[in-house]
Amino acid sequence: MRKIILASQSPRRKQLLEWAEIPFEIVIRSTDETYPEGLNTADVPIYIAKQKAVEVKKYIDEQSQGKFNNEIILAADTVVVLNSQIIGKPQHREDAISILTALSGRTHNVITGVVLMHEKGEIAFSDITSVEFHTLTPEQIEYYVDNYKPYDKAGAYAIQEWIGVTGIKSVAGDFYNVMGLPVSRVVQEIARLNESL
Repeated sequence: MRKIILASQSPRRKQLLEWAEIPFEIVIRSTDETYPEGLNTADVPIYIAKQKAVEVKKYIDEQSQGKFNNEIILAADTVVVLNSQIIGKPQHREDAISILTALSGRTHNVITGVVLMHEKGEIAFSDITSVEFHTLTPEQIEYYVDNYKPYDKAGAYAIQEWIGVTGIKSVAGDFYNVMGLPVSRVVQEIARLNESL
């Protein structure tokens, strides 16, 4: 089994890999998360994930005098898409309330882009999950924002928190993808890489 380097500070991705019992270590480097204008929406999280992987690879190369030794760098990025528009992380309370009001009673897509980078190249893919919210009252939205402070979360919510338990009507696709990583597919891709490299 090759060493897995998780290029993410997300506690949710860390938790998912721990649940999958994949040994890993975390290496985080500062990354520009902007993307070229006009990039296809589904390609945006892959583009950002690749930027994260590239920065971590540079750091590993520097630390090991240019030798990229059997590691697999795992980088991911998650975006929430409503009506073809990417909804980012809320900047403040009013922004979070506005985002959740827009998602209320509607279906949106959660897209996680994943890059597995190794010495011979990389594998990149994305996974899409559709999430439908019940119609949320203003009181529910304000309660969630004030008590859970979802300012570090794309779409201003975490499916595993109170609002997911009480406010989500249906999920079509990988539940864990909404948490930030399509972990079962990642496990399969890592197994394939370990066999082929």
